[in-house]
Amino acid sequence: MARLTDTVAVVTGGGRGIGREIAFQQAREGARVAVISRTAKEIDETVSMIEANGGRAIALTADVSDYTAVENVFAKIAEQLGPVDLLVNNHGSFQAFGPIWECDPETWWQDVEINLRGSFHTCRAASPIMLERGKGRIVNLVGGGTGNSFPHGSGYASSKAAIMRLTECLNDTTVGGSVRAFAVDPGLVRTAMTEMQLTTEAGKRFLPGIQQLFEDGINVEPTRAALLIADIAAGRFDALAGRLLCGVDDRDALESQIESLVAADGRALRFTALEQKKL
Repeated sequence: MARLTDTVAVVTGGGRGIGREIAFQQAREGARVAVISRTAKEIDETVSMIEANGGRAIALTADVSDYTAVENVFAKIAEQLGPVDLLVNNHGSFQAFGPIWECDPETWWQDVEINLRGSFHTCRAASPIMLERGKGRIVNLVGGGTGNSFPHGSGYASSKAAIMRLTECLNDTTVGGSVRAFAVDPGLVRTAMTEMQLTTEAGKRFLPGIQQLFEDGINVEPTRAALLIADIAAGRFDALAGRLLCGVDDRDALESQIESLVAADGRALRFTALEQKKL
């Protein structure tokens, strides 16, 4: 039996790559899926592919950095599919490469605005709907630079670290109302974003390590994150709400580690215990 038959799922950045696979998996599990992107052609293709496999989905264009547009989209989702049960923030921008003194300020800020402000907007729109119904799950995708330095990707890294903290704050605010938030790192996946890092002059100059990782065979399939998020949607990892889960995780092993992770306050954006005592 499909686990998500009664679920309305929203996937941003669902026109290709990781987002498309997440949308596919939600539909395979029985969810009704709203696919959001700025590019109509790509999300139309995603919806057509879902429908060809017997699923139900709608395509909606929106710029997530525009809150009015986000509000309008969520109103349309409620009308066409019902109130949202699962929000997956997969949209992302990584255009500013290099040391901060060489990055174009507007390009650097655009990465932060799309990634962080866009996630804030969708969380702000979805949370009241979920809280009113007493259920819901939100998944924010993070990535490189979330918990470590990323010198030549500072805008992207800063936004992802902030999204991790946003996820923690949101979860601590809403979990009492049975709405849970999670951060998911899909791992290094070959996408249009990474292709730009591999092929542009700035990418080759400032991010040569990406090419080396691919040459070393590091290439995580997007299905890993999609299957993990389906498990999150079904409630398998509710005890890890507010924490970081990874596409490369063995999901059975992760489930067996839940108690120890919670006890150790693991998978969270924290100072060390010794550092916390000094603050």
